[in-house]
Amino acid sequence: MCKNYAEYSRSYNAEYLLFLQTIFDRHRMYINNDFSRLEINLSGCLENYRYFRSRLQDSTRLLVLVKANAYGHGAVEFASLMEEAGADYLAVAYPVEGAELRQAGISLPVMVLTAGTDSFDDIIDNNLEPGIPNIYSLKVLCDVLEKRGVTDFPVHIKLDTGMHRLGFMTEELPELIGFLKTCGRVRVKSIYSHLAASDDPSCDQFTESQAAMFKANADAISDAIGYKPLYHLLNSAGIERFPQYQFDMVRLGIGIYGISALPDVHLSPVASFKCKILQIKTLTPSDGAIGYGRHGRIAPEGTVIATIPVGYADGLDRHLSRGNASFMLNGHRVPTIGNICMDMSMLDITGVDAKVGDTVTIFGEDPTISELADTLGTIPYEILTSVPRRIERIIVI
Repeated sequence: MCKNYAEYSRSYNAEYLLFLQTIFDRHRMYINNDFSRLEINLSGCLENYRYFRSRLQDSTRLLVLVKANAYGHGAVEFASLMEEAGADYLAVAYPVEGAELRQAGISLPVMVLTAGTDSFDDIIDNNLEPGIPNIYSLKVLCDVLEKRGVTDFPVHIKLDTGMHRLGFMTEELPELIGFLKTCGRVRVKSIYSHLAASDDPSCDQFTESQAAMFKANADAISDAIGYKPLYHLLNSAGIERFPQYQFDMVRLGIGIYGISALPDVHLSPVASFKCKILQIKTLTPSDGAIGYGRHGRIAPEGTVIATIPVGYADGLDRHLSRGNASFMLNGHRVPTIGNICMDMSMLDITGVDAKVGDTVTIFGEDPTISELADTLGTIPYEILTSVPRRIERIIVI
């Protein structure tokens, strides 16, 4: 393993750059957009992958989360990149997300975290692997498997070790174990749980207690069924802060997309939300005001505004209106002016040399996704997953 991030970063070489170019060429169909787009930086994505991989033992498997349209990055595109990068597993939230990957030709094992009980036929048909959080789900699945004559079907048993969202509680294990011994239709592929606060040092004692409970309960299941499934507990922050609990596999989510839990680690931002200026106007006070509700005030000396084709229907939160955020234009930060509209927004570009067709960066290197999240009092996840599918995802190096 690399000793630190600086050493890891120096591992760039000509062979790796050739690998980047090969993947880039395969995805060249996504390049060419003159309107608005979410650029997925291939080299940044793989750099983040290599960073997290470097923190693991060689034998530890790596599962990458591509749920919620790969955290807004484009599920099919991102899953394809991860398959080529060497990921061992993918995970989605719902069966329909897994089916989309299969229809696109993704062949990696795909775990469905929120399988429910109504879509087991679809899960079986698409060669997906359901997470099982309670005995009811397991019984429904086994009934479906029996009707279809399926045996040895892979399932992932979810344990509740303190998150208290989904999963078997400790007192429910005897019933689970008893059923697993008699069902004969499933094979436990993995046992897993989820850390509630792995990114918060003030909760480290609780995280340690989660890990201890997970190990004890997973061992109890393994001992009872007579074989050892894969264990996985760590999320992105857990990989960075609790590598001693990596077990057999880890689940890499927000980290692969460029967000680190460590203050001294600066991962590569993978997504850059960009658009091009539609129109530029120079307004004077006699022109009145700007936008819905007339909240955009024109300066006494005049104001130059640029209209861009991105609004709240594109994930640009309306609370960023009226100068509460600024974006990058030709090396200058330019603030919003007036209210953000559904499909468009206005920017105050007074004093900035710009023309129609110039590129505005909503987030990326500057401003960062974390800056916007802080402005809104939220987390980067929410901003990323708010960018809808109508915004084209393209691959860039």
